[in-house]
Amino acid sequence: MAGFDKRVASYEEAMEGIESGMTVIAGGFGLCGIPENLIAEIKRRGVKDLTVVSNNCGVDGFGLGLLLEDRQISKILASYVGENALFEQQMLNNEIDVVLTPQGTLAEKCALVARVFPPLHRYGLRHADWRGQRSARV
Repeated sequence: MAGFDKRVASYEEAMEGIESGMTVIAGGFGLCGIPENLIAEIKRRGVKDLTVVSNNCGVDGFGLGLLLEDRQISKILASYVGENALFEQQMLNNEIDVVLTPQGTLAEKCALVARVFPPLHRYGLRHADWRGQRSARV
C-alpha cells in the first residue's frame, strides 16, 4: 500500500472511536516511548473495561498505571508487571485478569494481528469485530 499515511494530526483524532470494552495496544518499552497523551485522554474520558496489550502496566501514577487508578483496565496481556503496587494489589484481589506473555511472543502476536487483519493497521479503520471483541489501534 505505497503512499498510505497512517499518521494523525492530534491525539484527539487518534482517540476517535475509542470506547469502553475495546482492546488497545500501547507501544513503548518500559516507560519510554509510551503514548502518554493517549493514556491521559483515555483516563479523562473514563473509558473502562479495556483489554490492554503492552509490554508492561506502567508504574504507580504514570503510564498505564494511571488507568489502574480508576480500574479502567479489566485485562492485561504483558511481559513484565513488576513495578506497580496498585497493579499487584488488583491482581492479588482478582480485580484484573492478567496474561503474562514472554516479550518475543507478545511482539509476534501483535505482528500476527497486523498481518491477519491489515485493515486495522493499514487502512485506519477505527474498530473491527474480532472474535467478539471490539478492537481499535492507538
